[in-house]
This record gives sequence, structure tokens and C-alpha cells, in this order.
Amino acid sequence: MTMQKVNLVYERPESLATTTTHYCPGCTHGTAHRLVAEVLDEMDIREKTIGVAPVGCSVFAYDYFNHDYVEAAHGRAPAMATGIKRVRPESTVYAYQGDGDLASIGMAEIVHAAIRGENITVIFVNNAIYGMTGGQMAPTTLPGMKTTSSPNGRDVEDAGYPIRMSEMLATIDGASYVVRRSLHNPANIRKSKKAIRKAFEVQERGLGFSIVELLSSCPTNWKLTPVQALNFIEEQMVPYFPLEDFKVMPEVKAIRV
Repeated sequence: MTMQKVNLVYERPESLATTTTHYCPGCTHGTAHRLVAEVLDEMDIREKTIGVAPVGCSVFAYDYFNHDYVEAAHGRAPAMATGIKRVRPESTVYAYQGDGDLASIGMAEIVHAAIRGENITVIFVNNAIYGMTGGQMAPTTLPGMKTTSSPNGRDVEDAGYPIRMSEMLATIDGASYVVRRSLHNPANIRKSKKAIRKAFEVQERGLGFSIVELLSSCPTNWKLTPVQALNFIEEQMVPYFPLEDFKVMPEVKAIRV
């Protein structure tokens, strides 16, 4: 009997721990985690990488990655990442944040990190809702979108409009790379990975502040099936949060990934 050689094409990245995550079925935080881990492995920078976990659904990110991680107070991940990068400039430092953490209580931290042109990378997961605390309206909740704190839908006359964070951060001189991608289908997942790779390349070359916004699903709090939630991203979120490169400095454009 002859043994057939197995051609392994897919395996767990070394930068991901073997721990089972707590995320709800259909949540795309797991997809985002894998993309970050694959990029760290491919760039061979895992051993010098330090991640900063937020307060939110991904608060336990330090359990899911196989590299150094710290936990920040709510919204303060960019401030902590700034301190770590300044003390250990040889390290690759990134903050992993959700929309409630980054765009609400952490608004000042993300804006001023960009203003200072801190040489850090931010992975911004936008699912338009507060996932961990019960599904309340977030700064990125769409007009008319129902949440536990807006049961009749977001009323822009009372609550204002959703914040387009990438568009806003792109106006800041200190930002070098600001893009939005999505995790709702394989083609866009591949584009997301390329953007994450470029964001880390920006940091490795000392080119300043980089952020990748990822549109993500929350089936549990959206009260949709996982498939319906992916369709919601494409049909409802993408029209309001277009998938674009909002700022790519000339020196960043020259990077090939």
C-alpha cells in the first residue's frame, strides 16, 4: 500500500493560540483575528509584536493570540500603544478595538494618536453596535437601526448621525494610512488581509499612524442569522461606510504587499 503525500494548504497560524474563543456564532471577530495572525506570521514579526486589547467583545484578545498582549482601560488602547511604542520602538505595536471602544469613550485617544503621527497600527472592528454590553446604540449605529437603546430605530434628530471614523481620521496630517475594508465575503476578506499587511508594513518602515477599519457582523445583537448578518453588511453598512482607501501617503503607495 502506497502512502499519498498530503499537500497542506491551510493550518492554524502560529500567532493564534489554540484556545477556543467566546465569540457568538457568525461573529467575524474570529476572521479578523486570523487575518492579523497570518500577517504577523508571514512578516515574521510575531516575537517582537505587542498587542493592546480593548474593552468590548474582544476584551479577551490577549487569550487568543500567541504573542505579547496587554489590556487597556476602556477606550485607552491608542494611548497605551503610544507609551509601549515610545519605550520599545523596536517592537511592532497594534491596538485592536471595536466601534464603541474606539469611536465613543476612546474618541480623544484615537484622534490624538493620529494627530501626533504615532508609529502604531490600529485594527478597528466596526459592527455598528455595542456587542458585549447588550446591543445598545453605538456611535456607528446606522440611521433607523434598532438596538436595545433605540428600539424604534436610531433617530438622527435625537441621536445625531453615525460617525464615519476613517473619513474623519484621514483629514489628520499625522495619519499615513487610513482604509476601510469588510469581512462579509471571501473576496473582501482577502482585500482586508492585504490592507492589514500594508498597515503593519507602514509601521515597520517608520511611516507613522496606520488604521484599518473592518466592517464586521454581530448576528446576536442584530437579531439575524449569520448569513443574514453578512448580507446586512453588504446591503446596509457598505452604502453608508464605503470601502475605500481614504488616505495613502505617497511613500505608503510605494509599498508592495
